[in-house]
This record gives sequence, structure tokens and C-alpha cells, in this order.
Amino acid sequence: MANRPSLLDPHQPIRALTVAFCLWKALVYLVIISCPGLGYDTSTAHLYQPTGRSDVISGDIKYAHLPIPLKFVRWDSIYFVHVAEKGYVFEQEWAFGYGYTKVLAFITSALYRLAGVSGAARTAVVAIVLSHIAHYLSVLALYRLSINVFGRDTATQKLICFLSAALHIICPAGAFLSAPYGESLFSLLNISGFYIYSSAFLDNKAGKRFSGDAKLLLAAVLFSSATTVRSNGILSGVLFAYDALLQIRRVVSGRLSADACAHLCIIIVGGCIIALGLIIPQAVAYKTYCAAKDDTRPWCQWLVPSIYGWVQGHYWNVGFLRYWTASNIPLFLLAMPMLAILCRSSLWALDVAVPFIFPRALSGVDQASSSATTASLLLRLAVPQGLLAVMALTSYHVQIINRISSGYPLWYWYLVYLVSGNWGQSRPALHGSRTFTVAVRGMVAYALIQATLFGSFLPPA
Repeated sequence: MANRPSLLDPHQPIRALTVAFCLWKALVYLVIISCPGLGYDTSTAHLYQPTGRSDVISGDIKYAHLPIPLKFVRWDSIYFVHVAEKGYVFEQEWAFGYGYTKVLAFITSALYRLAGVSGAARTAVVAIVLSHIAHYLSVLALYRLSINVFGRDTATQKLICFLSAALHIICPAGAFLSAPYGESLFSLLNISGFYIYSSAFLDNKAGKRFSGDAKLLLAAVLFSSATTVRSNGILSGVLFAYDALLQIRRVVSGRLSADACAHLCIIIVGGCIIALGLIIPQAVAYKTYCAAKDDTRPWCQWLVPSIYGWVQGHYWNVGFLRYWTASNIPLFLLAMPMLAILCRSSLWALDVAVPFIFPRALSGVDQASSSATTASLLLRLAVPQGLLAVMALTSYHVQIINRISSGYPLWYWYLVYLVSGNWGQSRPALHGSRTFTVAVRGMVAYALIQATLFGSFLPPA
């Protein structure tokens, strides 16, 4: 009698990834809802008004029992839910993704009202469902992106694609990919943008200019949308800047043609589309706070007015080296493993690409372990990830790197490469890697501990 195939059989990757996703999400869900009470901070209860009053609940608030959806409304998600419900009431709320709150508000208003559930709880339900769907789709997008980058001709290549997507399920973002946060939607948009961009790269290399250019513009739209969700999405615009420089060099070198100029125009238009992801929210805020008003806010007088820059610096103390204080050393230590992996994987991509950038360096290099296409794509995707790591180290609240790194694929591939070795070989030859083992165990442990802290409204966030 033949053995029944396992539900987690990598030979049926989509089913296996779906089962793994559902099991992991169920575990995270149970951890969060099992956390007792409001936690040390009662801010979530301010959104919950079961009596219909408009005032803040007080008095015996410590005995209040939140509905399950609001168990997921912690830290920044309080702002996201409030903005989706009421719009941008307070200036400091402009630090939180314009695109995400608008999507959340649109979906919430389009759905029927849930009987007996408060407005905030209803919005939280929609946000939780949106986060789960977006995270699942981003897992599939990463799987397809991995196929574009590494191929799936050999068993090893297939396994690399599968394991990379599986790592995205258990990544350190943990509870933030289930809660009313923009991380899941950003991950979906950014990774999907990388996938479409890689498809455009392959089409242009195959001489399919029209489909390649069309996909390039679609990728720009996805990156622009990702930027409205999280501002670090603008880093993906580096791909277009890099391509523009290469195309300009081709044009200047004497290979001037109508196709070359048209392709350069497409790249420039794509870059402008990505920039709109930052410009449009700022323009809306400028019209709200600055236009036709006698008493305007200080940022209105800036050479390049930016409410986002003002709010981040004035209210959240975000800026170059501002986070470098003795009290934040524990947060730097918490973020250091992920920062190390991001930096190391970016250097790894450069190591893979250098022999193809400088052909003389190919001497003594095992060319079977990589291809020019893979190297080119790895190099391109390494730049935005490397910039993200540098900015997190110098200018962000450094601990958030553990969750915003979820939308960048390169470090997943690096970890898988540590145990898979040569992706061009015909048979999987997985071997032990202490780094990979420690990383996977660390991600699982961190995500579960984080879910417990998150559900109890305890730092770090």
C-alpha cells in the first residue's frame, strides 16, 4: 500500500505552504488571544465604548474585557484603527501609512455592519483579515519571485524556492503580520513589485520589449502603493535609478536607437510613479494644514514641505543618530541579529554578482553555482535591503527592523543558500548550517515570545 503524501510535501509547494501558513497563524492567534486583560497600557480600551458613550472609559477599567478583535489592537495599530475610523484627526497620526489607512477605511465602509460589535472592533476584524490575506499572498509572491530568480529546473532550485517562502511565514515580524499593521500589505505590495520587476527583466532579456515595459510600469505602481503604506517602500525606486543609469550609458556609448530611448523613458516614468507614493500623501496634508491658512504649522515653511518628516522628528524623535542613547542599547541588541543578516546577505549578493560585473574575476570561480541573470537580480535587490539596514541602524527606531525586514526577499534566500549550497545542482544536497539552524529556531522563539508580549501590550514593539 502506497504511503499517503504529507500535507507539508514540498513536491506540492502551494498546498504545503498553505498548510504551514494556517498552522502558524493559528498558533500565533491562540497565543495573542490567550493573553490576559488589557495589558499594562489601557489605550486599546479607549477605542472600545460598549455603552455608546463618547467619553473615555474610566473607573473600573482594569476589569474591562476586550472583545477578541481588540486583543490585536496594540501599539501603533491603535492609531491605524483610529485613523481608519475617524480620519487624520491629530497631526502626529500622519506618521502612520496613508495608503494602509485608506484601504482599511474603504474596505470597512464597503462591508456590512456587524451586529452588536463596536465600530473599532469591526475595523479591527477587517484589518486582521486583511493582514492574514496579504501575508498569505505575499508568501505565494515570494515563491514566484524565487522561481524567477533561481529557476525551478532542478530539485535543489525547487527546494530553495519552497524554503524561502516558508521562512517568510515564520519571519520575526510575527504578530505584526496578523494585527492591524501595514506590514502585511507592504510585504505583499513590495514583494509583488519585485516579482513583476523580475518578470520585466526576464522579458526584456528575451527581447519581449512591449511586455517587459508594461510589467516595469506595473512594478512601479506596486512600489508606489507600497510607499504609501510604509515610506521605506521608496527604497525600491533604487532599482529604477540603477536601470536608468545603465540605459543612459548604453545610449551615450553610441548605441542610440528609438527602442533604447523609449525604454529609458519608461524607466524614468516608472521612477516618477514610485515618487508619487511619497508626494501624494504630503500634498494632501499640505492642502489640509498649509493652503489658504494664516496660522500654519512650522513644516509648511520648509523648502520641501513634509508633514511626515516633521511628525517623525517632532513627535517620535526619529532622525540621524537620535536613537543612539544608552537607554536604547537593549533595543539595538534586540535588532542586531536581523541587522547582521540583512548586511551579510547584501554582501553575499554582491559576492555573487562581482564575477559577472568584472569578468576577469571569474578566474577560479565556480560558475556553475550561479548565472548572470540570477546575479543581476540579486545585485539589484541587495541595494534597497542594504539601504534599509543602514537607515534602521542610524535613523529609525532600530527595533522595528525585525518587522519591516519581512518585505525584503534577499535575506530569506541567503539563509536557504547556507544549507543548499549550489543551486544549479540537479539533486538537493542539504547540509548542516549552524547559522541557518540558529536563525530558524531564533525566529520561531522570537515570534512566539513577541506574540505574548504584543498580546499583553508589553514592549518591545
